[in-house]
Amino acid sequence: SWINTMEESGSTLSPDRDQPSDSPSPKDEVNASTQKHILLVEDNDADILLIREAIETANLGVTLQFVKDGEEAVAFLDRVGIDNTVSCPDLVILDINLPKLDGWQVLKHMRKNQRCKDALVLPVSTADSARDRERMAHLGANGYFKKPSDYSEFMKLGDVIRSLLKGN
Repeated sequence: SWINTMEESGSTLSPDRDQPSDSPSPKDEVNASTQKHILLVEDNDADILLIREAIETANLGVTLQFVKDGEEAVAFLDRVGIDNTVSCPDLVILDINLPKLDGWQVLKHMRKNQRCKDALVLPVSTADSARDRERMAHLGANGYFKKPSDYSEFMKLGDVIRSLLKGN
């Protein structure tokens, strides 16, 4: 399977249930060193499906995990900061307009996290504001993807992700 989520719904991280295994299988050990880990922070179910499809279509072979709001993203990042068995994502695909805490707050918090401060971040938004792009770049984002309404344009996200991961 090309995708891993924390649970079937993929919407929450529960410290009680989501403890990593102390003994990975041999397959996990091989994949862990080569497979990139992406954290998707997105509250829109339709966009989650499109982003997953773009990643699958691009045949990226990544581990994808997702959370549905800014508070869950911050909680995940805090957990990474204190638990060395939880790995920092190689890339965070970050919706700007999130419930509870917005993408700006999540990115600011992430850049203060010692283990994740250098992770790649790709903000995504339905807006294509030059001000948003500049503000995200100032906070250390590695690009910007405007969510298009056209399906084939949305699928180009897979190539954007590939380019970011290869540069890392």
